[in-house]
Amino acid sequence: MRILIIEDDESLHRILRRRLTEEGYAADGCFDGREGLEYMKTDVYDCIILDWMLPEKDGVTILKEFRRGGHHTPVLMLTARDSVTDRVQGLDAGADDYLTKPFAYDELSARLRALLRRNSKKRQNVLELADLTMDLPAHRVLRGGKEITLTSKEYSLLEYMLRNQGQALTRSQIADHVWNYNFDYDSNIVDVYIRYLRNKIDKESANPLIHTVRGYGYVIKDESEKQQN
Repeated sequence: MRILIIEDDESLHRILRRRLTEEGYAADGCFDGREGLEYMKTDVYDCIILDWMLPEKDGVTILKEFRRGGHHTPVLMLTARDSVTDRVQGLDAGADDYLTKPFAYDELSARLRALLRRNSKKRQNVLELADLTMDLPAHRVLRGGKEITLTSKEYSLLEYMLRNQGQALTRSQIADHVWNYNFDYDSNIVDVYIRYLRNKIDKESANPLIHTVRGYGYVIKDESEKQQN
């Protein structure tokens, strides 16, 4: 999952980015409304954390412009303004949720998860392919009933592939959803993490699920179904 943070308080920005990255999200960030709107319009984000009071353009102004452009990415608005009138203004501008400062990070994280669940029609609590199961609420992965331990980045990579199972994904698509804008597209990090996943997911199975699409990228699918047909 890829998250955009638009927050001009450098200390809070740094904390949010670090904590989200620790949870396995790919987190990008910017510090003013004008640049933030350009980031928002790329439509590569699963959710946006948006501060109200920003230099250049305030959060409400850019959110209204963003919604007028037909963009539907969920937005969690952060602000120190806590009156009912302010909350109504933020929600009417197009925010999906509203969190007043100061706040506990655990609450922000829970609200973020709720927005992600609500936004995606494809989102499920359990993702399955053949005998591979990913239990999202429990944060567990099993293959043939045996639990597999993954790092946060391996988990994010597997989740993205399972949500797009059967679809060939380019290395750039994978990088855009699992890593952030600091990703070096000339590196082989995607191939490295695919290899890590294969060693944990496919190594002990007679039915490998992760396949290379030569000259293109990777796909996760159950080829045993095709053989049976």
